[in-house]
Amino acid sequence: MMKELLETIAKALVDNPESVSVNEVEGEQSLILELKVAKEDMGKVIGKQGRIAKAIRTVIKAAAVKENKRVVVEIL
Repeated sequence: MMKELLETIAKALVDNPESVSVNEVEGEQSLILELKVAKEDMGKVIGKQGRIAKAIRTVIKAAAVKENKRVVVEIL
């Protein structure tokens, strides 16, 4: 659920949606979502002073709270 949400948000932001990939890493207490995008799209996903990245993390965390999970979003 969270993986698809992150993928949808990222694909809407970038110029090369086919290069977006999300990897799920299951931890003991949390779920780590690793977001990979094309090099030229990195700025679009991070935003000025990391604002877009922060907003993405906030949305994913809000979705995770509904499922009583702890999610960490890493942009690689």
